[in-house]
Amino acid sequence: MHDVDLAERRERVTMLRDSAAALVPADGDLRRVRAWRFAGNGLDAQAWALVCEMGWPGLRLAEEQGGSGLGLCEYVALLEELGKGLAPEPLNEVACLVSLLPAEWREPVLRGERLVLPGHGAGLVADHQGRLLGQAKVSLGKAAHGWLLMNEDSAWLVDAQGLEGQALATQDGGHVLALALNGVPAQRLASSPEQLRRVRDEAALGVAAYLLGCMQGAFARTLDYLKVRKQFGREIGSFQALQHRMVDLHIQIELSRALVEETAACLDRSVAPGEAQRRIYATRVQAGDAALRVCREAIQLHGAIGYTDEADIGLFLRRVLVAASAWGTQGGYRQGYARLIAEEAFNG
Repeated sequence: MHDVDLAERRERVTMLRDSAAALVPADGDLRRVRAWRFAGNGLDAQAWALVCEMGWPGLRLAEEQGGSGLGLCEYVALLEELGKGLAPEPLNEVACLVSLLPAEWREPVLRGERLVLPGHGAGLVADHQGRLLGQAKVSLGKAAHGWLLMNEDSAWLVDAQGLEGQALATQDGGHVLALALNGVPAQRLASSPEQLRRVRDEAALGVAAYLLGCMQGAFARTLDYLKVRKQFGREIGSFQALQHRMVDLHIQIELSRALVEETAACLDRSVAPGEAQRRIYATRVQAGDAALRVCREAIQLHGAIGYTDEADIGLFLRRVLVAASAWGTQGGYRQGYARLIAEEAFNG
């Protein structure tokens, strides 16, 4: 029975990877990505409708709630494929928070009729009338119908209609909406700190998977470039020094892949919360560091043209710089990992 389950899971993973071609052209064409840089509210409505039509926002959601009930192994495989083509759609943000939404919001979100995006706040508190005070930032917040704002132990749903914030442009062509909340009506969600921690942990793993895809896309383009660019009458890919650099980058990619896939498999087996967090923190740090290194060196290996905005290779670093700060920073995950290790040593 176990072999049958494993074969079915592999088949689902393959199908999801193949389905990503709907947003990620096989030839690596990034014209759609370029077209949506700094454009409108940052969301390609047609592409997002396709995402919802394929049921991706509900991949992790239980079937009785209208989702597919799939595991993290399938989920991270899809995000990896989307990362290869720098797909800008906020799938990870929506798929991780949809389980927290009340039915009247969850169902239209799954159908693509509404969009709710997560925000992370500073000093978020609700007054005695249930109105929200504090500050928050929401990636692509201008495109959303609602914002799900979180602190460490609470979450509130805010209807974005009629509300405004300051849109701050990000390097990848999107934006972050900065919100100053002065008594905004909000619905406090019935979510426990454990549920919120799980949402943040799974989102962090999703970011790591997306970053894995980004570094693979950058690596593949660089490898192709080294095979055609010539100096001194030879393809520069034949130079041993450059081959060694590419090997080092490939090792970083494979280390990241191993951690992403193993962590997803462990969480699907429902390991203890402490072990799950430790694995997620380690995976997130490795993927973030590796993606930044791979994309920076990919630009260097392209030479001077790699630093121009016309060169597609630069889009990978810009996207990674933004994605690597989603759901927490590299430094924050390092500190979290160190804290968990110290706690294990103290309690062991």
